Amino acid sequence: VISGPGGGGGAGPVSPQHHELTSLFECPVCFDYVLPPILQCQAGHLVCNQCRQKLSCCPTCRGALTPSIRNLAMEKVASAVLFPCKYATTGCSLTLHHTEKPEHEDICEYRPYSCPCPGASCKWQGSLEAVMSHLMHAHKSITTLQGEDIVFLATDINLPGAVDWVMMQSCFGHHFMLVLEKQEKYEGHQQFFAIVLLIGTRKQAENFAYRLELNGNRRRLTWEATPRSIHDGVAAAIMNSDCLVFDTAIAHLFADNGNLGINVTISTCCP
Repeated sequence: VISGPGGGGGAGPVSPQHHELTSLFECPVCFDYVLPPILQCQAGHLVCNQCRQKLSCCPTCRGALTPSIRNLAMEKVASAVLFPCKYATTGCSLTLHHTEKPEHEDICEYRPYSCPCPGASCKWQGSLEAVMSHLMHAHKSITTLQGEDIVFLATDINLPGAVDWVMMQSCFGHHFMLVLEKQEKYEGHQQFFAIVLLIGTRKQAENFAYRLELNGNRRRLTWEATPRSIHDGVAAAIMNSDCLVFDTAIAHLFADNGNLGINVTISTCCP
């Protein structure tokens, strides 16, 4: 399986000859691939750029890594080879041009799942099947409600600073995570962001729709969308305002003694 530059990726069995060719690009430190720009030591040994920055000498011959010597011949070969996705061992069968690898691997369905809880405090990663077990053991304070139509009650919405509220909803044989975040997306302007995530894949998420509704004082504010997979997380949705967005003034219109109830309805989409 060899392709010219821009030849696109492929899937399927890889020949022994192709595997032997790609193995020439394996970094001796991390065993990932050495991809352009390819630098070598004075004896011609390769090491990937990420590892090279942490090393003082060549891991193969202990020779000097400086001055940097570019290996243009290997770069040309790399541009004619399709490399396996780094998640091949967990099921991805794609082979890609080296320029396409980073973008694909950022969104590959076979990459490990991170803890879906907002914030960066929990560094857990694992399989999709292990996510719920992790949440039940490491985040026991999260409440789970049963049913397709529930009320997500966020208490003390007037707390200062960045705050998040999280709840689980279980229906249609799946688990959904409801997230409300309060943060300053723009300086001096606090906003609320509410979204629903599916504990599942992007493809599974396409089978559902959700509706968030603020209701009270003869006012109603509604948002309807497809849930995001926890693989995609909350941050990108907030950055793009692809969720229910409202400011503190609107929150106070619907709040009752500092508590905000959001009606959440999950429905299935017709195939």
